[in-house]
Amino acid sequence: MRLRPLVAVFAGWALALALTGCASEPVPDQPEPSPPLFAIEGADGTIKGWLMGTIHALPDGVRWRTDAIEQVIEAADRVIVEVADPTSDETRAVFAQLAATPNLPPLAQRVAPSLRGDLLQLMKKAGVTPGDFRATETWAAALSLAQAATPGSRSNSVDVAIIAQFPKDRVTQLEGAATQLAIFDALEDADQRALLEGIVREAETVTQRAHELDRAWLTGDLDAIETATGTGFLTDPQLRAALLTDRNTAWAAQLAPDLAGETRPLIAVGAAHLPGPEGLISLLEGNGFILRQLR
Repeated sequence: MRLRPLVAVFAGWALALALTGCASEPVPDQPEPSPPLFAIEGADGTIKGWLMGTIHALPDGVRWRTDAIEQVIEAADRVIVEVADPTSDETRAVFAQLAATPNLPPLAQRVAPSLRGDLLQLMKKAGVTPGDFRATETWAAALSLAQAATPGSRSNSVDVAIIAQFPKDRVTQLEGAATQLAIFDALEDADQRALLEGIVREAETVTQRAHELDRAWLTGDLDAIETATGTGFLTDPQLRAALLTDRNTAWAAQLAPDLAGETRPLIAVGAAHLPGPEGLISLLEGNGFILRQLR
């Protein structure tokens, strides 16, 4: 079985921000788009850059571009993203290398007995068999199964669409695919199993929740996005730290000198990284910047 690389890190199962999925139904009754977009200002009120919360997979036909977004893309000198080339052969090779470990226990033995029936149903939906994961680490199996349960298509990635509007020499990555995947690979076995169990447990409701989060993102509802990041496997302290809050802290430190420079970047990262006391908005404000939402 060929595993697709899933390079955008989970920001909450309901958000589906980490998945490469299949095309799905459009968002029902799509609202007027106003995704999370902020001007980043210095203490003197001058614009130092912009921050946009993105979504890594959307259903077909979703309208998300606005005049404000287009104006920011035009004004920005460069773009800073999580991963500059999420679909490259190099990314696929890194995923394949990190995911492979021979002679692992059957996947069903890596979840609680009460979840084994649901796991088999999810595997059936994904078109795989129990033997397909004998040499696949638990985190990689979890992400691969997640794509079968989650609506949205990576071909509709907002990140990829934004990257395409900048020359390659004006695209900077905060982490890169190898660093992101290494975060998963470094998880303790218990945390990898918690990730897999969370995906299995919530697979039945993920479509409805993904549509709800698509709508929250489209309307710039950061309160709803913050609420979603407090559910599912991100309630596990170790997973939350590794996949969300520790990364936010590292990014804020990286971004401070970028925002103090002469060029004005557009920072485009998964929307779940923006809200809350440990989110990028609060962290950048703690570094002396003023963030003003653009509609």
